[in-house]
Amino acid sequence: MKDLISIADLSSKDIQGLIDSAIELKRKRIGKQLAGKTLALIFEKPSLRTRVSFDVGMYELGGHSIYLSPAEIGLGKREPVEDVAAVLSRYVHGIMARTFSHDTVVQLAKYATVPVINGLSDEEHPCQILADLQTIYEKKGALKGLSVAYIGDANNCANSLLLACAITGMEFRIACPAGYAPSKAMLLKAKGKKGRVVITDDPKKAVSGADVIYTDVWTSMGQEEESAKRRKDFSGYQVNGKLIAVAKKDVILMHPLPAHYGEEVAAGMLRNPHSVVFDQAENRLHMQKAILVKLMK
Repeated sequence: MKDLISIADLSSKDIQGLIDSAIELKRKRIGKQLAGKTLALIFEKPSLRTRVSFDVGMYELGGHSIYLSPAEIGLGKREPVEDVAAVLSRYVHGIMARTFSHDTVVQLAKYATVPVINGLSDEEHPCQILADLQTIYEKKGALKGLSVAYIGDANNCANSLLLACAITGMEFRIACPAGYAPSKAMLLKAKGKKGRVVITDDPKKAVSGADVIYTDVWTSMGQEEESAKRRKDFSGYQVNGKLIAVAKKDVILMHPLPAHYGEEVAAGMLRNPHSVVFDQAENRLHMQKAILVKLMK
């Protein structure tokens, strides 16, 4: 395992190993596992959790990180992706990239001789979902056999969560309007694995008896021109008190943040007793550290 580009790169054993490592690193915050090592942080999109968790994570592991803004690199514009990958491989010990196109991360991994981590692309968000799996494991004590209801657009988070559920033996139920379901390619990746995928247009059906309710913004970065249409199409897909009441009594509510209150989630819901959203956010730090140690130590 040189890189982390997709959840599909991992086995159930790999995922559990990362969860166990993240929990241990959560107990012992400061270490020297990556002393003397440097991580390049490439950003084409703005970020709070991804940037801070990787930056602080490297510091707490005894290493160092360098932030590279869109203007400084201009991936594929100012300089070809393969040249950036080749040059950075001579300077640093790892590359984390948060990009628009998934192919950009794929190309970085292809041409870099150091590990490349997908910090988010238009297709997947593996680091987020690995932290989410850690959170579910901490709250429920297991992954296999749980049911996860995802309410909203089949975006990058939904894709990675779908694959993660399939790999670890969880049932993934997605409720979305017509035209917003997971792609055939993503469903094909999940086919034949341990978990089950259910697609419906009824949020109550998805949530009924669920262990986990997960939602995300209706309009992702780069889709701003579609926001009015998406608000109309997703009317009725809001996670609120009435919807949560259909799930199990001990259901947990998850959201990767940032949230658009009044759209995908009702105001106040992320501070509801069922919400573990800020535990999720904290676990981004611990899981990023587990990933960094796995790839760069």
